[in-house]
Amino acid sequence: MLILVGLGNPGAAYAKNRHNFGAMTLDVIAHHWNFGPERKRFSSLAREGDIPTPNGALRALAIKPQTFYNDSGKAVGEAMSFYKLAPADVVVFYDEIDMAPGRFRMKTGGGAAGNNGIRSITAHIGPDFRRARLGTGHPGHKDRVLGHVLSDFHKVDIAWARDLMVACAEALPLLAIGEDERYQAEVMRLAPSGKFDPRAAARDV
Repeated sequence: MLILVGLGNPGAAYAKNRHNFGAMTLDVIAHHWNFGPERKRFSSLAREGDIPTPNGALRALAIKPQTFYNDSGKAVGEAMSFYKLAPADVVVFYDEIDMAPGRFRMKTGGGAAGNNGIRSITAHIGPDFRRARLGTGHPGHKDRVLGHVLSDFHKVDIAWARDLMVACAEALPLLAIGEDERYQAEVMRLAPSGKFDPRAAARDV
């Protein structure tokens, strides 16, 4: 079994924020693979479904923690403990300001790099979970970071953000079989970086 986590803040006010890129991506993944209806489990909104692989379908649990972004570890820890899984069975999709808009990178383990959601998950399950990092760009100065991540995507960003989310969904079978490097390459092939406007990353609402 695989646990897919999409980070974000609960509620309509935050739904389209850059900080909710992970949760938005999880919605696209769950819809693409016809996961079941959403229900409240593990301090999250959760959906279950199957991901096709060459060796048969892999069961997956997709969760969007409802504990607010900075306390996401509670929800992830509950789900992992319930299914008696290891950190390697957890993949967290989240926004990454230190990557250019539209870029995508997989990583296992490491530090939190200032991301409080990742720090919270590490505190609950350790650092060795898999991270699917969705580039949103940096606003240019640390004092503008909070406003940047808690602002909605600009209109010029919507096309590349949608392409990246769809690519993450379409390439998912590679992630399911543990081929993280191939998954990363396929996502970027399906959503090439040329589709975004890098100048937009430095602007704020």
